[in-house]
Amino acid sequence: MNGGGSPEQIRGWVANRFYYQINIPLKDAAVMSNCPDRETRRCWVLRILDHDGYEDQPGGIEAWARLGDAVGLSRDELWSLKLVRPGVRFAVDAYVNFARRAPWQESVCSSLTEMFAPQIHKDRPATWPKHYKWIEPDDLHYFRSRVSLAQRDVEHGTRGDARAFQNARGTAARARHPAI
Repeated sequence: MNGGGSPEQIRGWVANRFYYQINIPLKDAAVMSNCPDRETRRCWVLRILDHDGYEDQPGGIEAWARLGDAVGLSRDELWSLKLVRPGVRFAVDAYVNFARRAPWQESVCSSLTEMFAPQIHKDRPATWPKHYKWIEPDDLHYFRSRVSLAQRDVEHGTRGDARAFQNARGTAARARHPAI
């Protein structure tokens, strides 16, 4: 999104990305359901709360819906999912199904695309007001709110992966050289 998108294209991107946003908690729940490590689950549950919201925190899904409002999508239009392209639906559904079926460590690794998110989330509120003057800067709250959360998620993911893979190496070593 370098400023070349028309309002219709931006609305399309927001609507399609919304499908991903509402599926993130499902993916994260799938990771947790496959994870026997209590400490990892205690960290991972924060991702679900961040997106679905809790208590007086509306969450990332609501922040994204507000972005939809800002770009001219009605809530009904956004939540109907009628603007979601079949390829986007397929890719997002495949991602959630991967998290349901894969070992939890692999699902955690697939979530590490968050490593690139903090910079993206910083760039959009900084550049979109120049390129998309029809979107109010205050309506870009989702991106600003995700900077610190994405950094935290990367730390949790890499810490959990390192612990899990270290445990896996230990298990493999014990299997090769069992104590008698």
